[in-house]
Amino acid sequence: MENEIVIKRFTEVRRDLGFTQAEFAENLGIPSTTADIERGRTRLTGKVVTELLRLYRINPLWLYGDSNKRYLDTDSVSVIPKVVTVDSEEKDNILLVNAKAAAGYPQNIQDTSWYRKLPAFDLPLPQFRNASYRGFQVEGDSMLPNLKPEDWVLARGIENWDDINPNRFYVIVLKDAVVVKKMEKIPGSDRVRLISLNASYSPYEIQTEDIQEVWLVSSKITFGIETNTENGLLRELKQSMEDLKEKLGVS
Repeated sequence: MENEIVIKRFTEVRRDLGFTQAEFAENLGIPSTTADIERGRTRLTGKVVTELLRLYRINPLWLYGDSNKRYLDTDSVSVIPKVVTVDSEEKDNILLVNAKAAAGYPQNIQDTSWYRKLPAFDLPLPQFRNASYRGFQVEGDSMLPNLKPEDWVLARGIENWDDINPNRFYVIVLKDAVVVKKMEKIPGSDRVRLISLNASYSPYEIQTEDIQEVWLVSSKITFGIETNTENGLLRELKQSMEDLKEKLGVS
């Protein structure tokens, strides 16, 4: 069953616009009527969400209950998540997009059925509440030393260009690829500069219209952490145990 918030807000949009269920369905490219959506029998597709944005400036994050901003300015490029996913309890979950899945992500960005194939989980931490998060696997070495190949980044969906900070990392979904970079807006231009941390990779510019989504990296999951097992703390602990054995007369 569709999320109750989505049903309520979808119905609210239709009524505020003054359309019948049949009229609204025709505008959005839905067969026959919107009745099944408003009854929770049919889920909203990515295409319908996109049409709501294109035709009526409806913010998808507002539609799914993740934002209080109902309308977006569509004169500028929209970088918001095209699909918001929820778990069986209608709470936002975190989808994991590995390197293989990332190859198909740009082409399936509006296909809700494609997202259901991806693994998902929930983090019961306050930092991951009241926002849409997604996990992406790092591919390549362009963000060394901060991000290694096969690390994972957890990133929050952003709503507009005003949120872009040149000192942060972003997952940028282009029309044909998913990359992790720093990003700088170029004043007076419809272009942005993508910057790697690894000096072997030169910065490059792209058109903003080539960007489908932008996710702000908030944390990472890394594996294979190297450590010296004979560090000072461990040696001190071992010595303390030996001293204790001697005092107790234990061999």
